[in-house]
Amino acid sequence: MVPNMNRNVWSKEIEEDLILLIKDWLRQTGRTQSELCQSLNLSSSRIQTLIDFLKQDFLSGGIPKIVNRLCEIEELWTKDEGPQSEKKNMKLNTSGQLDLLDEICEDLSKINFNK
Repeated sequence: MVPNMNRNVWSKEIEEDLILLIKDWLRQTGRTQSELCQSLNLSSSRIQTLIDFLKQDFLSGGIPKIVNRLCEIEELWTKDEGPQSEKKNMKLNTSGQLDLLDEICEDLSKINFNK
């Protein structure tokens, strides 16, 4: 019998992994936490405000919803940069999103959902 695993259960481990993932993603894209919070129309650029916002996405759609949200933001940033950085954007789009998905899959494989 397969145990009942609700993948939309928030945990401290998921929160910590998400913080590390976001910080790495921001570093790779050359953006800041403040820019991310502004793009999400958050009232504060504090990490806890960001995590609380993404937690709501997680609870309503799991990791895929967070990934979609971050990909939408990266696409928005790419469009805002204009034609001057087109080559950079292509590289960020392909490698950034793939790296993000790889990291999420790797992190998910480490999580014990039976807790």
